Amino acid sequence: MKTQYPENFKALGQNLAYYRKRAGYTQEAFAEYIGKSANFISQIEGPATLKGVSLETLFKMADTLHIPPGQLLDGR
Repeated sequence: MKTQYPENFKALGQNLAYYRKRAGYTQEAFAEYIGKSANFISQIEGPATLKGVSLETLFKMADTLHIPPGQLLDGR
């Protein structure tokens, strides 16, 4: 994927991995809760891949993790 914002995609993946693990979800369990595959979650969290998500998916992820959607997008 070509993008002008590779660091933003990496931050999303890092934040998702952090909050998912903090909540005690495996990739497989988290994927099931949001209606996606474990491979999808792996692609988002992988440091070598730039995988975008829809706003609907972003909101589902944040809701499942009980955090505001913006926390998944914040660079840390």
